[in-house]
Amino acid sequence: MKKSQIILFTALIVISGILYTIVLSNKKDETKEKKGVETQKYISVKNIFNQKRSLTLSSYGQILPFTELDIAFEIQGRLQKGDMTLKPGTSFKKNDLLYKVSSEEMFYSLNARKAQLTNLVIAILPDISIDFPSEYEKWNLFLEGIKPSKFLPSLPSFSNKKESLFINSKGIYGEYWSIKGLEEKISKYIYLAPFTGVVSEVYIEPGSIINPGSRIARIFNRENMEVKLPIPIDVFEKFKKSGKVLFENAKGETVAEGKLLRSQGKINTNTQSIDAYYSITPYPNRTLLSGQYVTATIDNLISESVAVIPANAAKENNVYILKNHKLELQEIKVISQKQDSLFVEGLKDNDTLVIEYIVPSKEIKKYIGIIQQ
Repeated sequence: MKKSQIILFTALIVISGILYTIVLSNKKDETKEKKGVETQKYISVKNIFNQKRSLTLSSYGQILPFTELDIAFEIQGRLQKGDMTLKPGTSFKKNDLLYKVSSEEMFYSLNARKAQLTNLVIAILPDISIDFPSEYEKWNLFLEGIKPSKFLPSLPSFSNKKESLFINSKGIYGEYWSIKGLEEKISKYIYLAPFTGVVSEVYIEPGSIINPGSRIARIFNRENMEVKLPIPIDVFEKFKKSGKVLFENAKGETVAEGKLLRSQGKINTNTQSIDAYYSITPYPNRTLLSGQYVTATIDNLISESVAVIPANAAKENNVYILKNHKLELQEIKVISQKQDSLFVEGLKDNDTLVIEYIVPSKEIKKYIGIIQQ
């Protein structure tokens, strides 16, 4: 090989080595620069301030009858209507004759005995007005209460022994208890309304032959109803101490009030809440119907340490707190919610809350908070 070629080849190797060293040095410098740069992100935060607050909790529930019964008889026979024809929606009063089973002979005998008792009472009224004038009114009321389709009213109490002997001597006392015995027998053939209520369903019409236990109609108590309300577990104890609740209809009008009657001893697995039952008393000139939905508002749920945070800041009862430019997960307890705000426990005064729930990123080395009012 010629001397000039050797010199040229050597020069090329030296130049290539110098260039490689320069490139490698630049890459190391770039790596150092990248490692030296700290990635950061700006986030919106707010300072936490706890204070005692009067909260309002609302719950949505349905009006239900406190008492709902099926009408049935213990005996077999032909069903007959009572004082009225019962259809769904028919109203009745306590002790109205709703149905009876055919037993004409027994009914005739009972009414004949009632007529005899009526005559006996009528016969003694003139004597009572003279010998016992202060007792006349009670015996006159007793007479008016003797009705063919109803049980006998209670026998008036005796004011003294003389009155008792007089009534017994006229056969009234014995006749009264004889009729009560017949009424006990015939009670299986009639059905008197146990309360003032409304018919919800009719299953068998008068004229049909019924068997013992046949379901004839379904009735419910109109004067005594209740509302079933689902209550969140976290506020149930405060809820029980809240006293009365106010009920609103679909138009937002306050129509009734109520008090806690009872609560279930287990959690409703579908709603993760506890079912509570409230009485409901309608305001004057307000009509409430079984099956109607109402909104219950409970005021004065007081907590010693409650903070108000945006609803977007929480997820599954957790929020993030900014501390030393790092995000820390913090568990909270939601007491109540109003529009887009949550009333929560578990945060300390002057905690820096991240007002929008975010998932921390490994690439972000530093979070910088921008305080929002």
